[in-house]
Amino acid sequence: MVHNAADAVAAEQAAADVVHAVPGVPEGGVGAPPAASAAAPEKRTRHPLAVPVTGIFIILLVQALTVASGFLLPVTAAVLGSLVLNGPRRGLERIGIPAPVTAAVFTTSIGVLLAIAIAMLADPITEFVKDIPTLLDDAMDTLTGPGGLLEPFTEAAEATQEAMGNAADPALAAAPGAVPGAAPAAPAPEPATPVEVVATGGIATTLFAAAPGLLSQTVFAMCLLFFLVASGDLFIQKAVQVADRFQDKRATLKTIRTIERGLGNYLGAIALINAGLGVAIGIAMWLWGLPSPWLLGIMATVLNFIPFVGAVVGAGVAGVTGFVHYADPWSALGVFATYYALTSFEGQFVTPTLVGQRLRLNVVMVFLSVAFFAWIWSVVGMIVAVPMLIVAKVVCDSIPRFAKIGLFLGDAEGFIPRERDAGEEAAK
Repeated sequence: MVHNAADAVAAEQAAADVVHAVPGVPEGGVGAPPAASAAAPEKRTRHPLAVPVTGIFIILLVQALTVASGFLLPVTAAVLGSLVLNGPRRGLERIGIPAPVTAAVFTTSIGVLLAIAIAMLADPITEFVKDIPTLLDDAMDTLTGPGGLLEPFTEAAEATQEAMGNAADPALAAAPGAVPGAAPAAPAPEPATPVEVVATGGIATTLFAAAPGLLSQTVFAMCLLFFLVASGDLFIQKAVQVADRFQDKRATLKTIRTIERGLGNYLGAIALINAGLGVAIGIAMWLWGLPSPWLLGIMATVLNFIPFVGAVVGAGVAGVTGFVHYADPWSALGVFATYYALTSFEGQFVTPTLVGQRLRLNVVMVFLSVAFFAWIWSVVGMIVAVPMLIVAKVVCDSIPRFAKIGLFLGDAEGFIPRERDAGEEAAK
């Protein structure tokens, strides 16, 4: 019976080939309708649970990223660091230096630089953080005191409180048994309530409490970075082996190489730009005569790794420092404007010129990614937000299915409007 079915299928196929060979005969035979009226392919329908399941997955993913931040944050930093260091590691391998030695040199150098930075900046930063509440109190006293910008508002608030107190006095006089026309009786003194003063931790206490966790995450990231760099191209080879077709293997290798080159160019250029910005701001603060201008320059270098927020925070700190130093709001405004003008010049002219056009991203998406990773991973998340967005854009550009997402993550230069034909204009 199986042979009969196979013979029937073969005979049907042969008859169909004969019919196709006859000119003028439709594809389905003599009585078949034309090919143009053939039945359209069935349209795939979305499963009714696709949208709810996708929404639940996104919610669970965000919750997992938040809960596992202590583990995922150093892992992400180590992976990004290994992608940046893969290029120099291959260059050293060509001259005979093995990958483990290169990894040891890289991680040791990073650790030594971090240790030197902590040793040099620990005391100044600690004193500065402890002085922040005093600086803010002094600034508010100067603003609300005699001759300050906020003095009218302070007087208005005091007058309002006095008026409200006077309006409450007749209510106290209308007590039971009061003689009409007599002076209001003084209210009975209330028993003193003991007040317990609880010392709440300030900014310095919060930083000291977070130091052990930050140190452990740093050590974990450094160890993972060492193993990733020492393993050479092992994980890249595994990623290529996972792909089935040769085209997929080549696309995977090309994507990884593009990510390494893009991250290396971006982070290297940004590090040099931020260092130059720190020097420029340090010199500008020295010309203004502020105390510890070198500390403000280092602060500018570090904060400029955080898009949008870093420039505003740094300018605010510099402005408050100038206000306390000069006790003059206009001088403080000048310090604020100088700091912010330098960062704006860097962001609008220097970075686009040195980083290049290929790595320009959609500003709105950069802002949203910085806000999202700041929400789930705090300040360090704001630093890794842009590198992760670069990785996402390169991956989306390499996969045809997600090419539109990659185009959306880029800036306006990827959009080329199509000019209308003369026939379209005439039709309209």
